[in-house]
Amino acid sequence: MIGVLAIRADLVDEIVAHARRDFPLEACGQLVGPDPGEHPERYVPMTNADEIESDFAFSPAEDIRLERALDAAGERRMLVVHSHTRVPRRPLTDSGLPEAYPSVKDIAQMEWTPDQHWLIVALSTADARPEIRSFHLTDGAVVEDELAVVESYMFAHTGSDDVPDRS
Repeated sequence: MIGVLAIRADLVDEIVAHARRDFPLEACGQLVGPDPGEHPERYVPMTNADEIESDFAFSPAEDIRLERALDAAGERRMLVVHSHTRVPRRPLTDSGLPEAYPSVKDIAQMEWTPDQHWLIVALSTADARPEIRSFHLTDGAVVEDELAVVESYMFAHTGSDDVPDRS
């Protein structure tokens, strides 16, 4: 995924709905798509095995079942998805709200799969307006993806080279 990271609006809606359902616990899941392929095609909500407000972990059995199903379907994991539902101990801003930015533990987990993108949904209440951002690691540094929520990938541009020349 290079350039703009495009995600369909219906997938974002599913992710936000899952985060709202699981609030105040952190919701988690995976955006998956064809291998090879550039865009996620479906959201797979997963069980937060940690069952706490400040952390998440995929259920190991569920994660293994997903991996087998993806292999059988010729799909791959494209983005790890989870929500942040509480104020961090040391907020990155003065807002006092949960932030859609990787925690120290998130970054440690990102190091295990450096080619994986991480989508974070921050909610201060179950019905609050979500903050949605995506990140990946580049040379050990957290880099924010340019995220575009699109109705269809057919019209989603992933960079200036994809825009037709109209001159």
